[in-house]
Amino acid sequence: MRKIIHVDMDAFYASVEQRDDPSLRGRPVVVAWRGSRSVVCAASYEARTFGVRSAMPAIRAERLCPDALFVPPDFTRYRAVSRQVREIFLRHTDLVEPLSLDEAYLDVTENHGGLPSATAVAERIRAQIREETRLTASAGVAPNKFLAKIASDWNKPDGLFVIKPEAVTDFLTPLPVGRIHGVGKVMDGKLAALGIRTMGELRARDVRELESLFGRYGRRLHELSRGIDENAVTPDRPVQSISAEDTFAEDLPLADLEPTIRELSAKVWTATRKVERVGRTIVLKLKTREFRILTRSTTPSTMPDGADELATIALALRERVPLPPTTRYRLVGIGISNFVEADEFGAQGGLFAD
Repeated sequence: MRKIIHVDMDAFYASVEQRDDPSLRGRPVVVAWRGSRSVVCAASYEARTFGVRSAMPAIRAERLCPDALFVPPDFTRYRAVSRQVREIFLRHTDLVEPLSLDEAYLDVTENHGGLPSATAVAERIRAQIREETRLTASAGVAPNKFLAKIASDWNKPDGLFVIKPEAVTDFLTPLPVGRIHGVGKVMDGKLAALGIRTMGELRARDVRELESLFGRYGRRLHELSRGIDENAVTPDRPVQSISAEDTFAEDLPLADLEPTIRELSAKVWTATRKVERVGRTIVLKLKTREFRILTRSTTPSTMPDGADELATIALALRERVPLPPTTRYRLVGIGISNFVEADEFGAQGGLFAD
């Protein structure tokens, strides 16, 4: 049985800013450029009490929290701290799978320090992060990645939560199905229509019924409701693509997709700022009412310098869709792919501007 830790830095970008500028401590900090097209990269816990969240338009964050202190992001500094944290992880195990600058999975089934349990390893890691970076991290300990990620969010901020193998079923049973990665508003609505609101209710359904309704994902849902996740921690897995998509409640014509394209572009842009590699290709994905999938892509010589420019490129790709204007679409997605190391694409200076 594996012993997995998921470590998640607490309000990472905002916490770095508060650490380095004492005047920001204890105050609502929003890491974002000001402007009608800017999006929130991070919010301190003081700002989150007002409802401010990552990927939210900055102008909305300002309305929610008029006293917020807006700080422009400094990704060079954030990446340096992320490397420092990564070095701490590697003292304990070689099996480290970074998800972004501020979170990672660790397989500590065997650990370098000979500590007696995964819980002890997690406590040591959190203590070292606090001592060496003056920042806090939350951690979840569990038999697999799915459970560890849920656990790391359980006692945030600056918390530790352990799900022991014998406690998995009791822990999962009352949880809402929305805690499963990939269960968004649309899937949650479909499950609600079946009377499935909790993991326990999902577990009680026949797996064949779920497969008939949702294909292979139906089996995956059933497995996760039972706490089964065989995915291994994969060290040094490079980012290949970042994307976001939305399925509409009602099918829409192409001309009506701009608001969603802009919203998805903001989400994707925020996600790209949390990885060290650079994506070169921008992709627009569409699914028609008849479930026909179309993609249009472009590889510009330089990447956009913000979410607004990314949306502008995606909207230009929309103009290359050859179907009639009367065509209705059930889904739209925005993605960035073809990732390379930053030093392999020096022309991308704008993407990593301070």
